[in-house]
Amino acid sequence: MDLGLKGKSAVIAGASRGLGFSIAKALGLEGARLAICSRDSVNINKACDELKSLSIEAIAYTADVSNPSGTKEFIEKAAQDLGGIDILVTNAGGPPAMSFEAIDDNTWEEGFRLNLLSTIVMIRAAIPFMKEKKSGRIINLTSIAVKQPIEGLIISNTVRAGVIGLAKTLSRELAPFNITINNILPGYFMTERVEKLAKSLAGLKNVRPEEILEFWKNEIPLKRIGDPDEIGHLAAFLASEKAAYITGTSIPIDGGFYKGLM
Repeated sequence: MDLGLKGKSAVIAGASRGLGFSIAKALGLEGARLAICSRDSVNINKACDELKSLSIEAIAYTADVSNPSGTKEFIEKAAQDLGGIDILVTNAGGPPAMSFEAIDDNTWEEGFRLNLLSTIVMIRAAIPFMKEKKSGRIINLTSIAVKQPIEGLIISNTVRAGVIGLAKTLSRELAPFNITINNILPGYFMTERVEKLAKSLAGLKNVRPEEILEFWKNEIPLKRIGDPDEIGHLAAFLASEKAAYITGTSIPIDGGFYKGLM
């Protein structure tokens, strides 16, 4: 299926590895031109080189999305270098696994800046470029935690839910400009983030990380941890013309982990 992404300008945050990188690769393999960022200059440049080895056109930027001014500067520079923005993928690393009583005000604020304010700033900076083209795709990479809270991730469970309210509201405001906005809700995928989370929870429960991973697998009806490339395939579809009638939605991709009806 030709998704119609050839030559489109795509900006992907948090793309040095993990799910962000998989989304960048999927968009690039469909012919999109990429601007990718991470706060780690070494890793983002390595990721960019890997994408280029696949004949993908990509530009790397060093930016910490928890810093609003740096985030705005990244979006504007990417738009300048790419000649506009057709696709925006908001993404950032997750906050640490902690118990409620161990979290101080500064840590709560850091979580807000990382997982909600960053999304707000990126979207606000990208919208003018999409309005200019009278079209656009915004994809927020959040977490299944917005529907089913995950043990030990109270900051993520709380803050990421705000992204859902933001996107639903914006879907109506942006529709007249042919701009869609949707959320991807990943469950457990085999990434460095999930491996670290398994280690953190294993320490709290005094068990081995392998036991935590096995427990998660048993909680997932498909009985496996997801492959990051599977996120990329979904993002590529949502970014395409084939998904032009989908907006304001939150799509779980979790092997059936979420137990709710809606």
